[in-house]
Amino acid sequence: MPRFFSPAFAGKSVGDTVALSPEDSAHARRSLRMNIGDALDLCDEQGHDLAAHITEFSGDLVFAAVDSVCDSHSEPHTRVTLYQGLPKGDKFEQIIQKSVELGVAEIVPVEMSRSIAKIGDKGDKKLARFQKIADEAAGQSERGMKPAVRPPLSFKEAVAKIQNAGGKTLVCYERGGVPLKTVLSPADEAVALVIGPEGGIAPEELQALEAAGATAVTLGPRILRTETAPLAALAVVMDRTDNM
Repeated sequence: MPRFFSPAFAGKSVGDTVALSPEDSAHARRSLRMNIGDALDLCDEQGHDLAAHITEFSGDLVFAAVDSVCDSHSEPHTRVTLYQGLPKGDKFEQIIQKSVELGVAEIVPVEMSRSIAKIGDKGDKKLARFQKIADEAAGQSERGMKPAVRPPLSFKEAVAKIQNAGGKTLVCYERGGVPLKTVLSPADEAVALVIGPEGGIAPEELQALEAAGATAVTLGPRILRTETAPLAALAVVMDRTDNM
């Protein structure tokens, strides 16, 4: 069923009428060819879902009446932030899409010493596209929020952010560490995952992360690609924190 997000839906009750944004209205009418009476799901981006049906087309807007309100069933209770070493090509788009489907709350691209791609290559002109990919994945997977794709950070900036974030920071290191599943529990409220780029995480970067309170973890004896590692790690995190 079509799903639309807006903080304007917050606080609405059964019987209230809401308006879709101009962009969402155009998508509903032109792309989805929705009609009066058609059902749709609305999300207030605060963990609440509203079942609704279209009641009116007025000007460029679509109006809908709220039929029921409930808590979103799909949001994990563990907030997971992914610090992803900048990959080359379109790998980052795949990482965004699949990470959102798996339940990530925030994605932070990081320029590391072994990153082939650089911050200048993935500046503001691409950030809107990255966020759109995340938004579409959130709708497809019936998330209760739209995970944020942040502007790229330097490695030093990322370490500072991690140091002040709280929760567990786990560095998926290809050269060893404790098994990821052993450091997680359903009591975890916040987890940060750090994934290296194609060339991996440099030893000095691991040292800096550990000095900031991070723990090196392993995903097993096989070396995973940069686009595979975050998905494997997220699956383990969601499973071990009872969010699967």
